[in-house]
Amino acid sequence: MIKLGLTGSIGMGKTTTANIFRDMGYKVFDADATVHELYARGGKAVPLIKAVFPDAVKHGKINRQKLAGHMRADPLNLEVLESFIHPMVADARNVFINEAQDNHESIIIFDVPLLFETKGHIHMDAVIVVTAPQEVQQQRVMARPGMSLPLFKKLLARQMADKDKRAHADYIVFTDKGLDFARKQIQAIINDVKLKFA
Repeated sequence: MIKLGLTGSIGMGKTTTANIFRDMGYKVFDADATVHELYARGGKAVPLIKAVFPDAVKHGKINRQKLAGHMRADPLNLEVLESFIHPMVADARNVFINEAQDNHESIIIFDVPLLFETKGHIHMDAVIVVTAPQEVQQQRVMARPGMSLPLFKKLLARQMADKDKRAHADYIVFTDKGLDFARKQIQAIINDVKLKFA
C-alpha cells in the first residue's frame, strides 16, 4: 500500500486537490477534520483542553476562538496543546491505515497541512506539495470570513515557506490553472507512483 502525503501552505488549494483524489476513488485521511472531531462534543480532546484552558470549552465542545486566544497570548500554550493533540491525530491516522489495509487499498492519501513541520513526511512513500503564485494565495485567503492581513501573516509564519516545501516535494501540483489542469497533474502523479512502487 502506497502512502502519499499531501501538503501545502494556507490558500494553496490543498482541500480542492484532496477532493480530486476522493473523486478518483482514493481514500483520504484529513488531519484538519480529525482535529475538528477531537474538538467536537464528546471528542477525546475536550476533557484535556478543559483541564488546561477551562474557558475554551462551551456546551461540551471546544470554542476555537477562545482556544486561539490562548495560543496567541503565549506561544508555550501552543506547545502544550500540540503535545496531546498530535498523538491523538496519530492514533486516528493509524486506525485509517489499518482500515485501508483491511480493504486492500493500493494508494492512500494523507492531507496534512503541517506535514513537514510535524515530521510526518518521514512516514510517507512520497510527498505532493500544492502551490500557486503568492498573489493568488493571498487573494484566496483574504476572501475567507474573519481573515485579516495580520492573521494571514501570523498563519504563514507558523508554516514552512512555500519554496522550501516545493524543494522537499516528490511531486508538485499547481492549482492556479483550473481544475482540469489539476486533475491531469494528479493523474500523472498516480501513474508515476504506480510505476515506481509496483
